[in-house]
Amino acid sequence: MTSSKSRTPLYEALRRHRAAKPRSYHVPGHSQGRAYTGQDEAMDYAAILSLDVTELSDTDDLHQPEGVILEAQQLAAATFGSEESCFLVGGSTAGNLALILAHLRRGDILIVQRNVHKSVIHGLQLAQASAVFVDPHVDPATGLALTPSLAALREALQSYPQAKAVLLSNPSYYGLGVQLTPYVEVVHSYGLPLLVDEAHGAHFGLHPELPDSALQAGADAVVQSTHKTLTAMTMGAMLHMQGDRIDRAAIRQMLQLIQSSSPSYPIMASLDIARAMIDREGSTLFESALAAADQFRRRLPIETGFETADRIHHTAQDARIGAPDIYHDPLRVTIRDRTGRLSGYALKSSLEARGCWAEMADAMYVVLLFGVGTRDEDIEALLAALQQIGEEDAADQEFSEAAAATYVAEDSHALAPLAAGHSEPVAFDLHTARGRASETVELSNAEGRIAAEMIIPYPPGIPLVYAGERLSSAALEQLQQLALLGARCQGAADPSLRTIRVWTTKTV
Repeated sequence: MTSSKSRTPLYEALRRHRAAKPRSYHVPGHSQGRAYTGQDEAMDYAAILSLDVTELSDTDDLHQPEGVILEAQQLAAATFGSEESCFLVGGSTAGNLALILAHLRRGDILIVQRNVHKSVIHGLQLAQASAVFVDPHVDPATGLALTPSLAALREALQSYPQAKAVLLSNPSYYGLGVQLTPYVEVVHSYGLPLLVDEAHGAHFGLHPELPDSALQAGADAVVQSTHKTLTAMTMGAMLHMQGDRIDRAAIRQMLQLIQSSSPSYPIMASLDIARAMIDREGSTLFESALAAADQFRRRLPIETGFETADRIHHTAQDARIGAPDIYHDPLRVTIRDRTGRLSGYALKSSLEARGCWAEMADAMYVVLLFGVGTRDEDIEALLAALQQIGEEDAADQEFSEAAAATYVAEDSHALAPLAAGHSEPVAFDLHTARGRASETVELSNAEGRIAAEMIIPYPPGIPLVYAGERLSSAALEQLQQLALLGARCQGAADPSLRTIRVWTTKTV
C-alpha cells in the first residue's frame, strides 16, 4: 500500500480525470491530445498532452490551491524541510522575481553578491530598487568565484543597515559552494532575512554525501530548480519558506503576478512526482549518481591532460584561505584541459562530436552534471570520449608545461582584479534607463560618472561594472589592468576598454 508521504495527489488526480474519458469543452484546444490523432510524427509529443488540462473542479488552481495542488505543496514542504512550499512553473526565475518584488520597493536596498543570475537583476529593475553588490570570494586554486566572504558581507551590512534583505546564490554553476550557517547567523543578527538562490542545489541535504541545503542552514526563503538536479520537467521549480522574517502573503501575491494564469499541469505533476521519488526511495535515489560521479573522478585519464576542479582545489595548499568551508557538489564535475591545448568551448564541442553533451563551458572549464538517471554505461562513454580526444590532440600538438602554465595564467587574469569589497547602492529602474542618453568617454575621464553599460570579464563571467553603477577609481583601475592584459569582456561597446559608455546628465 502506498504511504501517505509517497502519494502524488496532483498526478493521481490528472490520471483519474483522464481515466474518466471526459469530453472537453474547455482549453487547451488540443483536447487532451486528441487533436493529434493520425499525426504519426507527433505521437511522442501527444502522449503527454492527455495530462495537459486546465483549472477544473478536480484539478485545483495553482493561484488559489485548496485541493490536490495544496496537498502536493504541503507534501513538498515536509520533504524538503520548509514550513511552506510553492510550485513554480517559470523556473527559479519566477521565484527570484517574487522574492525581490515582495521585499523591496522603489529605492530600497538589497545586499547581493555580484555574481548572481540575471533574474535577480531583472527583479531589481521591476522593483525599481537598488543593489549593494558584494564581491565574490575567488577560489585561488581554481580561479572560480564563490559566495562572498563573511567579512565582506558583514562590512556591507554595517555600511548599509537600512537594507531590506540579503540575497546569496549558492552553490555556483560550477558546483562550488560554502556552508551557509554562519551567513545566516550574521544576516539574522542585523534583523534581516536571508534569501537564497539555490537553483543548482535542489538535491542538497537529501543524502549524507551531499552538502546541507540552505533550508537546513536556516535561510528564510530558498528557490530551487527541481528540474536541474532532481527529476522534474524543465521549468519546474519550488520556492521554500520558513520563519517570520519574510512576508509570505506578499510572496504568494507576487507569484500570482509573475506566473502564468494558465500554469502547465504536466510541469506541476512532474514536481509532485519528483518529490514522491525522494519520499519513496530516500537517500538511495542518489546512490547510482554518486557512484557514477565518483567513478568518473577516479578514472579520469589525467595522463592525457584532463583534470577536475576539485582535484585542483584539494592539491592547492592555499585553496581555503579567506573562504569558509568550500565544498564541491559531488554530482557536478568541472573539468579542464590543463595542457592548454583545448579551451573549455573546444573540449565541449569535441565531446558533443562523440555523443557526450555537457551542461556548459567557458574559456577554460567544462561542467558535467551527473543525475539520478546517469548509469555506468554513460561513464564508460564519457571516459572513452575523453581518452580519444586527449590522444588525438596530443598527436597534433606537443605538450609544453610552460605553455600550459601560460594558458592557465592568461585565462585566470580576469579574476585577479576582483577585490573583496562592496559597491555603493546601484539604482535599477527599467524605465529611466531606457530613456537616458549616453556618451562615450575615455576611461581616464570616467571617474564619478554613471556607467551606461555592463562590463563582464569572461572568464569568470562576473559583472565588474553594472549599468547604473558609479565608476570609482578602483573600478577604473581594474578595467585598465584588464585592458593591458587583453581580457575578453562581454557587454563593453569598446572591446579594447580604452573608452566606456556613461550616462549624460540629460534624459530624452
